[in-house]
Amino acid sequence: MYEPQTHHRSKRGNTNLASCIVATIFLILIAVAVAIVYFLVFKPKNPKIAVDSVQFPTFSISNGTVNFTFFQFVSVTNPNRDAFTHYDSSLQLAYSNAPVGFIFIPAGKIDGGRTQHMSAKFAVQSFPIPARPPPMTAEAVGGAELGMAGPTMEIETRMKLVGRVRVLKIFTHRVESGVNCGVAIEVRSGSVLGLHC
Repeated sequence: MYEPQTHHRSKRGNTNLASCIVATIFLILIAVAVAIVYFLVFKPKNPKIAVDSVQFPTFSISNGTVNFTFFQFVSVTNPNRDAFTHYDSSLQLAYSNAPVGFIFIPAGKIDGGRTQHMSAKFAVQSFPIPARPPPMTAEAVGGAELGMAGPTMEIETRMKLVGRVRVLKIFTHRVESGVNCGVAIEVRSGSVLGLHC
């Protein structure tokens, strides 16, 4: 005599459904764990740039134009586990928001967790300035005694580092970092009164 097997099939179907749900939850937990490890350990971070010093080895003003040589010393730290390879990087100078000097930074590599010191020195072509440059604020000159300083002007430095970090030795990720600084200068001597970034 024939008897329908629907009851047994229903049990088998419920077992398969439960197995699929357990497997799905397990895969989701693995994905979440991988994402947490990636964001905490392997996620690429932008390099950190610290401007250590700025100097003007030569500085002169004549007939309403200024001419100087610019020198900047920075420290770049790579916080990633893998090397940071930088390229297409630059340093720009600006006065009153107008560009007055520009130089490309040579390509290079900074190993993971290391700090590399960089310097740039170049001559800036003469450019006109107002007869009386606007006075600097105490913040701009780092709290210097303005009354004891002569006429001042401010140059802005804009450094940009662009490159890539290899993740897990397989994937590459583009990173970019930059720093802008204002440099207060005593125009009669070319001495740096203050640096704020």
